[in-house]
Amino acid sequence: MSVVKSIELVLPKDAVYLAGSGIKGQVVLILNSTLVDPTVRVELVGRGYVEWNEEIGASRDYSRDVICNNKADYVHKLKTFPVEDNWLSAGSHTFDFHFSLPPRLPSTFASKIGHVFYFVQASCMGREHILAKKRMYLLVQGTSDFHKENPLQNPLLVEAEKKVSYNCCSQGTICLQIQMEKNTFAPGERVIFTTEINNQTSRCIKTVIFALYAHVQYEGFTPNAERRSRVDSSELLRQEANTQIMPFNTTKIVSTLNLPQVLSVSSCTRDGEIMSTRYELVSTVHLPWSLTSVKAKVPIIITSAPVDPDGCPLPEGATPEQIPDGSGGGNG
Repeated sequence: MSVVKSIELVLPKDAVYLAGSGIKGQVVLILNSTLVDPTVRVELVGRGYVEWNEEIGASRDYSRDVICNNKADYVHKLKTFPVEDNWLSAGSHTFDFHFSLPPRLPSTFASKIGHVFYFVQASCMGREHILAKKRMYLLVQGTSDFHKENPLQNPLLVEAEKKVSYNCCSQGTICLQIQMEKNTFAPGERVIFTTEINNQTSRCIKTVIFALYAHVQYEGFTPNAERRSRVDSSELLRQEANTQIMPFNTTKIVSTLNLPQVLSVSSCTRDGEIMSTRYELVSTVHLPWSLTSVKAKVPIIITSAPVDPDGCPLPEGATPEQIPDGSGGGNG
């Protein structure tokens, strides 16, 4: 029977940690018997990596792929807890810890090409090897200074118009407009917009789809240290409106999309970054009777304000236990 019965991490459930804020928790170690010369630790780790296969090209050898990858270390902090008299008795022992996240971090992220992940890991070591360990992954929301650079936002209007053909010799025009009070949002916020469809055809329009897309540009290197980039798009949110827009008529649709609690902030690629993200809201009018569609696209900016050193606001969905109080760790 192992001397360590269990080791657990106690952290607020489903908490979202804002870059620059604090992480407070406990390590609970339960022993079956006395442990001599123990080492009990907890570490905070944040890493990112990207990897994809890319054809070298017909000018070289089109039969082979080259692997492009890149990685980054964002944070690595370690705390070793003091143990009185260098031994722990059988039973339960509690160790308190506190870490401060760096003020500039990318958000937790996962795709087929790239990952950004954060975790807290507790471990208990004997004289020669690890006796037990426990890892918990964290949701971290990155921040940006966009709100400082653009304090005011004007109402936005985007229009798309398309002449469509149907019944061989018939033609008509579809005009699609998207109106928004603003196009800059924070993670967890609601995106409210109005879509106006002017149907100048003799056919009925039945389906309008709204979707939010993330376009991520990944930066990597080949084995020969050649810099490469790749853009990949994914649909984050989707909403379908079943409507009856009659011929030669205009209809308005007010829609709401609730953003996820954690999102990469809008950014441009800078030196040392492995990925950058931009967002786009797309309204699509499907016209099956003409085998075509009409799309209007609005660029959306996702931003998250940095932590105020004086106020230290909580991120959405977080709990008061996350606010740093300057306390250290100890054992019980």
